[in-house]
Amino acid sequence: MKIIIAGDGQVGIALTRLLSQEGHELVTINSNPEIIERDLQEFDVISVEGNCAAMETLEKAKVKQADVLVAATSADEVNLLCCLTARRMNPSVHTIARVRNPEYIEQLYMMRDEFGLSLIINPEREAAREMYRLMQIPGFLKRETFAKGRVEIVELRVEENSLLDNVILRHLPHVLGNLKVLVCAVVREGHAFIPTGDTTLVRGDHIYVTAPVSVLSALMKKMDITKRKIRHAMLVGGGNVGYYLAQDLISSGVRVKLIERSPERCLQLAGLLPAASVIQADGTVQEVLESEGLSETDALLTLTGLDEQNVITSLYGTSRKVPTVITKVGRMATTGMLESLPVGSVISPKELCSENIVQYVRAMENQTGAAASVHRIADGRVEALEFVINKHSRHIGEPLKNMHLKRNVLLSCITRRGNTVLPDGNSSFEIGDTVVVVTSREEPILQFNDIFA
Repeated sequence: MKIIIAGDGQVGIALTRLLSQEGHELVTINSNPEIIERDLQEFDVISVEGNCAAMETLEKAKVKQADVLVAATSADEVNLLCCLTARRMNPSVHTIARVRNPEYIEQLYMMRDEFGLSLIINPEREAAREMYRLMQIPGFLKRETFAKGRVEIVELRVEENSLLDNVILRHLPHVLGNLKVLVCAVVREGHAFIPTGDTTLVRGDHIYVTAPVSVLSALMKKMDITKRKIRHAMLVGGGNVGYYLAQDLISSGVRVKLIERSPERCLQLAGLLPAASVIQADGTVQEVLESEGLSETDALLTLTGLDEQNVITSLYGTSRKVPTVITKVGRMATTGMLESLPVGSVISPKELCSENIVQYVRAMENQTGAAASVHRIADGRVEALEFVINKHSRHIGEPLKNMHLKRNVLLSCITRRGNTVLPDGNSSFEIGDTVVVVTSREEPILQFNDIFA
């Protein structure tokens, strides 16, 4: 597809990298000549210099021939005008706008047709939703859902002397009793790989486990990592993520204490969130955390605009045995560096934004056999793809042991008429089945048949 990306920040860079890897015809728009030069050197793209909201610039970018336009600059108003102008010049183009200001969101959904918006992405709103989802089953570092909510891939960290420490994967069924789960990816010392039955798990590994949702709670109990339901949460940082998350938590009955440094923002939040306890203080200071009841809270979420402060505060929360800790990071490159640190779950709003846009583009392609959904796990180094088997799929009805998958590709689960199985050599798939494939290949898997050698 022909895709125009307007945006000079990390989201724009990430989208350019991801979509160029998938073979799309890309045009980037930027007003900074240095960034244009970088794009030309790093990626196989055409770059246009100028204001992305100007008709002249969009004409140079050949918007009339484009299938998708992504407006991901740092200014909401520029993104909206860019999409509005692009749709006026090409009524069939799909437009995606990154919009961060909470004041715009409700009216934009009401006026999507007038603005010509196919998709509105709010990174902070998406980050808050992801944090809220993680807090529903405390203990998992990440959760990705497939097969209409019936299957999940969850991230766990192997702790010293835990049930999984020094376990060879082929012995895992014996260790877990009658619980059937599949370890589909491992991140060790910054390197992600698809494990085999001979892989031994070691302390510090981040593992990605596939299982039906019904098995996950039992798995946590078996591993003795079940945590109490979150009834009280402490949020450090009153930006947009903190505001959105506080809304979600309060609506579900969680008591929220929000600590924010700015007196003006505290007054604003107190008016917007009357059910929350809003504290004007520096939540990165140890004495403040202790005086506000850190040791009694069920969850600590560090949401300031400085990654370093969030990491240090989360480390302190972990040292004080806070059951659930979640850390927000702004720089996407930071997430992989934090795997070895006890900072709980790490959430990057910009990373979520990029992933959601890539999923929309893939869904647009609507190829026969294309992935129904795509999730990037292990900080983007591994992909989990959901496919629906159709008449064009290869090896229908054949046992898996007779198939030859490409290297670094794993078929992790099969869902048929609402029932999910973790496949073995005798398993097979039929038309209508949902199949989840995990891959660490650098070359993207675009269609189901691409998994076979």
